[in-house]
Amino acid sequence: MAGPAFRAAAVRVRVPATSANLGPGFDALGLALGLYDDVVVRVADSGLHIDIAGEGSETLPRDEKHLLVRSLRTAFDVLGGQPRGLEIVCANRIPHGRGLGSSSAAICAGIVAARAVTIGGESKLDDTALLELATEIEGHPDNVAACLLGGFTLSWMEAGAARAIRMEPSDSIVPVVFVPGKPVLTETARGLLPRTVPHVDAATNAGRAALLVEALTRRPELLLPATEDRLHQEYRAPAMPESAALVERLRADGIPAVISGAGPTVMALADADTADKVEALAGADWAANRLALDLQGASVLPLAPSGDI
Repeated sequence: MAGPAFRAAAVRVRVPATSANLGPGFDALGLALGLYDDVVVRVADSGLHIDIAGEGSETLPRDEKHLLVRSLRTAFDVLGGQPRGLEIVCANRIPHGRGLGSSSAAICAGIVAARAVTIGGESKLDDTALLELATEIEGHPDNVAACLLGGFTLSWMEAGAARAIRMEPSDSIVPVVFVPGKPVLTETARGLLPRTVPHVDAATNAGRAALLVEALTRRPELLLPATEDRLHQEYRAPAMPESAALVERLRADGIPAVISGAGPTVMALADADTADKVEALAGADWAANRLALDLQGASVLPLAPSGDI
């Protein structure tokens, strides 16, 4: 049986940063943010060549160990076979190990690029299968769902398969992220979680997560109570005490603030009137960034005329 045919031209994929959990929505809720990695992939005659600029340019592998390459390979297997060679150019802007979905971005960029460069790829790997494959690689769907779909997402597992719903976040919400200088490994943060939690805390989180759907989509004035968490942030605080202290300080000032994903980035959900003030609150130890909401998710874009990304 013949393998797949590939496009001669390169494809360019843009993927957004994401923030998962959003306080009470542990492993379920995600938000796509206007901070992007760009990847250009071209099928070559032979070999593997990777150029990396920006985040991770000095530390990421430039071989088959790179998560982007592993994701490309996994998707090509699903699509029917591997190309003879690959040329990859990465422009990375999403900080690594900070709770902003850099690994999910790499995974989604890889599988979307593989589909785009394969002739007939969308018929072999539709959007539902794309989410399932990304979740299989990542291990959980919250970040990859937001990365693929954009906007505000609710994801879950059903009969072993990932599912997600995309919702439209209120356009009045302005995310402000506070990124510290040092990363925290997701495995370290997860390792601090207890095996059981008090029933009252679980019940509180269920109510707050439900309220958060309403607050993020229609009633942002409810974001402060809606982002209260009792399942994970307190338990992870020993691994990121400065982040926990910043969340507490922001919330005491009436600002909806949460640990982004597994941390240590802190995200505040401000509005146009307060974003500048919020951005100035963190201090010199944090890189504060006011971001837009991303509503597109992973996208295949035209190549820039100059070839730049």
